[in-house]
Amino acid sequence: MKVIIQIPCFNEEGSLPITLKELPRELDGVDEVEWLIINDGSQDKTIEKAIEGGVDYVISHINNLGLAQTFLSGMTASIHFGADIVVNTDADNQYCAKDIQKLVDPILNGKAEYVIGTRPVKDIEHWSFLKKKLQLFGSWVVRKAAQRNVVDAPSGFRAITRSAAMRLHVFNRYTYTIETIIQAGHLRIPILNIPIRTNKEIRPSRLISDIPSYLKRSFSTIFRSFITYDPMRFFLIPAIALLLVTIILGIRFLYFFSIGEGTGHVQSLILALAIFVFSTSLFIVGFLSDLIAVNRQILEGIDYRLRKLEAHQVEDSSQNSEHAKVFNRAYLVYSRK
Repeated sequence: MKVIIQIPCFNEEGSLPITLKELPRELDGVDEVEWLIINDGSQDKTIEKAIEGGVDYVISHINNLGLAQTFLSGMTASIHFGADIVVNTDADNQYCAKDIQKLVDPILNGKAEYVIGTRPVKDIEHWSFLKKKLQLFGSWVVRKAAQRNVVDAPSGFRAITRSAAMRLHVFNRYTYTIETIIQAGHLRIPILNIPIRTNKEIRPSRLISDIPSYLKRSFSTIFRSFITYDPMRFFLIPAIALLLVTIILGIRFLYFFSIGEGTGHVQSLILALAIFVFSTSLFIVGFLSDLIAVNRQILEGIDYRLRKLEAHQVEDSSQNSEHAKVFNRAYLVYSRK
């Protein structure tokens, strides 16, 4: 059983050494623990600090592609290097590394495939009142979209099985946290929340530095994911609501028509017909989107099988270190082995 701890990095020469000092090299129930750094186009000495800190692998993007693509590159590389469990944490030492064992235990015990570290949001001193409320509200929205009990949706402290990692895709360029939860929920991947501890802030958050922009991007991700993974429910609910409005307006017109005042309420009939056309259009769009979603699920199944086949081929290769040094949009910079 191998665990790879991956850390997305962008200009983290100051905080990365602190984070690496706290990472475990041994975990109960695990044979091997390795560290992987994903350098997202850093312009400082992030790579040098990672190697000095004893990491096993460093992969790098030539340009800064954002957190979502960095996470995806790390997942692809971790699978390539034989990880049975991938643990994701941040380079700013926000999460208590001693709690990695807590994330891994439910997977080892067969209780989950996707474990999310839940931060004590109400007790984090350096978070503003507004940030705490936005985090709680955002997690509530994600729970509804994913149909899973997720307490801390934006948390980047996670453990994911090899099988689950192969089934997840990230299309958003901003962050992976919300999209992968919604996706995992609809794929019925078992998700579990585990309370974890946090450390004192050593640098301000880059992801939520601008709250209006963060809100816009986050809800755009939720909106897009909801349409992608549950299009029928997204379109059917408003279609039914508009159909009820059509019926009410139609009954209203028929009532006045029956008492001889129909000519004065023709506008109600016209409005009812217009709403009915719009409602029908929504239903048709929802139906077609649902067919597309079914096709997407078939393609995801094929992609999963191809990933498994590719992973087995890598494991069987006697030249593992020289077999495919490109992971998604990243390339191997350093390997300790």
